[in-house]
Amino acid sequence: MSTPIDLYYWPTPNGWKISVCLEEMELPYATHLINIGKGDQFDPEFLKIAPNNRMPAITDADGPGGEPISIFESGAILQYLARKTGQFYGRTERERLTVDQWLMWQMGGLGPMAGQAHHFLKYAPKTIPPNDIPYAKDRYRAETARLYGVLDRQLAQNEFVAGDFISIADFSIWGWASLWEGQQQTLEDKPHMARWLDVMGARKGVQAGRALYAELRK
Repeated sequence: MSTPIDLYYWPTPNGWKISVCLEEMELPYATHLINIGKGDQFDPEFLKIAPNNRMPAITDADGPGGEPISIFESGAILQYLARKTGQFYGRTERERLTVDQWLMWQMGGLGPMAGQAHHFLKYAPKTIPPNDIPYAKDRYRAETARLYGVLDRQLAQNEFVAGDFISIADFSIWGWASLWEGQQQTLEDKPHMARWLDVMGARKGVQAGRALYAELRK
């Protein structure tokens, strides 16, 4: 049995990307909780692994050349695991390029915008004093809606995000998209995204990755 991968994790959409991927790939892993509410991400030992003080991160004792490696940034981790295992990255160079495009779309677009929508719609109004900012709420709600429109049109033509095969692009997008209600979105005008969410949510690997320490979510 291969050496378990060390996963540095907290149950958020970014953390789910990697827990879902590891479950789908059936890779052994050991979970190390990084409580972002308590500031664990700033611990000096964790910063040696993830200098940007963000989780998730991994350490693989069996890295390239058989030497240990630590990787931060969820997109880079997904690409590494896909290359390492030969799974969920398409069958041809064209397919891999499509996967990469949608992975970057999530990293540079959906993740940041949906994250800001969560912040300004759910959390900022509850701060002391409250920061209820209509402009910010409207801006990030609208941009998240635009991005989901892009996703829905892509899924109108493909079973999964990058084509007829499930990939790390799906893993990267699903966690954020599954929280559409908290972003004040609707699926009534996005039937293809709704179909995809159902298909993804029914997968055992996705369910197991989402369930990892789910009780710690507030």
